[in-house]
Amino acid sequence: MQVKSMHFKATSSMKLNDAVLQSAMKKAKGKFVDGRAAAVAEIEVWEDIRAHAAALRDRVIANLDAYLLEFEANATKRGAVVHWAESATEANDIIVKIARDNAVKLATKSKSMVSEEISLNDALEAAGVEVVETDLGEYILQLAKEPPSHIVAPAVHKSKEQVAELFVNAHHKPRLTDIPAMTLEAREVLRNKFLSADMGISGANFIIAETGTTLTVTNEGNADMVTTIPRVHVVVTGIEKVIPTLEDFATLIRLLPRSAIGQTISNYLTLTTGVKGQGDLDGPEQMHIVLIDAGRTKLVGRDMKEMLRCIRCGACMNHCPVYQNVGGHAYGWVYPGPMGSVLTPTYVGIENAGDLPNAATFCGECQVVCPVKIPLPDLMRKWRERQFEQKLRPWGERFAIGLWSAFATRPTLYAFSTKVAARVSAWWAGDKRRITWLPGLDGWTDGRDMPAPTGKTFRELYAARRSGGGRLS
Repeated sequence: MQVKSMHFKATSSMKLNDAVLQSAMKKAKGKFVDGRAAAVAEIEVWEDIRAHAAALRDRVIANLDAYLLEFEANATKRGAVVHWAESATEANDIIVKIARDNAVKLATKSKSMVSEEISLNDALEAAGVEVVETDLGEYILQLAKEPPSHIVAPAVHKSKEQVAELFVNAHHKPRLTDIPAMTLEAREVLRNKFLSADMGISGANFIIAETGTTLTVTNEGNADMVTTIPRVHVVVTGIEKVIPTLEDFATLIRLLPRSAIGQTISNYLTLTTGVKGQGDLDGPEQMHIVLIDAGRTKLVGRDMKEMLRCIRCGACMNHCPVYQNVGGHAYGWVYPGPMGSVLTPTYVGIENAGDLPNAATFCGECQVVCPVKIPLPDLMRKWRERQFEQKLRPWGERFAIGLWSAFATRPTLYAFSTKVAARVSAWWAGDKRRITWLPGLDGWTDGRDMPAPTGKTFRELYAARRSGGGRLS
């Protein structure tokens, strides 16, 4: 997937004026935010589970090499072949070779953000393999030739009318706008693909070290058909997805669906352990597991290591006021929202994602709802500090921050300047008591008015209240 993160400002401005997107994002916000709140309220010990899950993920990260080797040994015992890929290119080369060695013509795919990250579909199609996405949202986007805009609900930005047009053009059937009927139409088209595929490709929400099992969480059941019907099954996953035991998964699955889309449980849990055994009615003849680094080890043991806790639920973006307004495509790569604002600079370089750490209000909601307690605002702040130190931000912005620092570290100067600013701002607002334009801050005032200050600083108002002379208003 091509990186377009440096165009965040321009793209987000365009998305703010996209009426279809804005309507879709408003609907999604209600579903995701309200749904999560209701599902979380069912568990009295929710915060205890979060703390336990965060500690679990930290323990895995601290011993990542040991758990990965344990997983490899147990997966190999059960007939799987484990491949190690340091980069996206190496991962694609491995999978393309597997396809060529097995004369694969058609591959069905379950939703996998890691495969989006490495542009796997492009690599396979260049090698002459037809790739079909079987998750309904991913299938819609494949028809539209668009990347996902959400890691859990990839087509959340699409209206049903837009999807109807895509189906008419692809399926050559009468136009439908009834969602169950459209879903049935897609299912009928995909059924033949499931039955005739030579290779099935899946991601993995988790991989279990003690059993060599890969585990996928879905709501559609398509992963079951991708992993059991084709003669070759390829699992594509990041190395950070390993967890020690199935009991650990039992903890994490209490958090994942509730945080993702407000469900108490997921509809399908697909566990795959090794190849088809003697007497088994289904299952692959070959199972290949590709463990991908692609920048992940750069986080181990460093100040961004908490990001490796992430279980890809999407709660941070669902609750982020920036994502809620601009959608996922504005972020310009695979991972949007607060998680993307940390991961994208790590994986593609801060010089290619300069706007993302600044695409936040720092309200802290992302950290509050993260099921594994990732301090996302702190991590974004660290990226901002690095940008400033490396002079990667525009000179005007660096000058303004330096000027602010000069005032903020000198209390007397700060007190005098804020007193002047409060009075000038009150005069600037005029009788309407609203500031409709400020020099240098037109990015804010183009889309909103700012309430005018009273003409006094907080310190003055607080002192007046302490002396009984008025309220803080």
